[in-house]
Amino acid sequence: MPDTHVESGTAAASAIGVHIVRTEEEAAASAAPAQRVAIRAENVEAWYGPKLAVAGVNMEIRANSVTALIGPSGCGKSTLIRTFNRMHEFAPAARVGGAVFLDGENIYERGIDPARVRQRVGMVFQKPNPFPTMSIAENVAAGLRFLGVRSKSEINDRVERALKVSALWEEVKNDLKKPGMALSGGQQQRLCIARAIAVEPEVVLMDEPCSALDPIATLKIEDLMRELAVQYTIVVVTHNMQQAARVSDRTAFMLAGEDHVGRLVEYRSTEELFTRPQDKRTEDYITGRFG
Repeated sequence: MPDTHVESGTAAASAIGVHIVRTEEEAAASAAPAQRVAIRAENVEAWYGPKLAVAGVNMEIRANSVTALIGPSGCGKSTLIRTFNRMHEFAPAARVGGAVFLDGENIYERGIDPARVRQRVGMVFQKPNPFPTMSIAENVAAGLRFLGVRSKSEINDRVERALKVSALWEEVKNDLKKPGMALSGGQQQRLCIARAIAVEPEVVLMDEPCSALDPIATLKIEDLMRELAVQYTIVVVTHNMQQAARVSDRTAFMLAGEDHVGRLVEYRSTEELFTRPQDKRTEDYITGRFG
């Protein structure tokens, strides 16, 4: 078993009981050359009609890593990640300013197909949302059928692969015709993850994926995030700072000012943000002085 390096950090980290644990392999990886950038946000702003909700966000999200977004309720975390796959525009009168580049391509350029963007950038929501009238297998296959996959053998293979990657296969392989809604809450969330990755996205966005789950199910989802990062780029919104510290490689802290507009305050490696925050507002938040 490899030695581990445990950083208890400054008062900022110890105040919430965060201990950043990194194996020797992970410590070496953090010193490796910069990873490919999967998503680059340039001066992103998001509007709901006349109301500006998020402004001036510039950040690069590295491929095959877990990036966490933290901050108080109402600071724009969920709104921001919805700009990464063009789901924000589903809101009435919503619009986005700036640019979001997915592997170097601006997803808001004229002529870009939003459906194709959402295939490349999947989404898992706060509350598990299996399709209620569909079986476990049908839930996972839904996106494949929407994309026009008709081969039964291909669909079966990809359903099995997605359920295995989502660490659900062994629990459901003999009950694939059972309704997805019959699963436990944690299983339903893993089913939704399987549904998202069945279409082979490049990025998976997770918006508070554990907020409705019990501690055991939460730990399973957290372990799964780390495993998924081998194949996918993971971006997770979480209100749980301990969770951000446990699962993420980099963390972004967002805050809304008196104008109620969310802005990116600080974005660094998770270890640095929790143990050596550069902005006093970050330290105040993670030590519980507000939020």
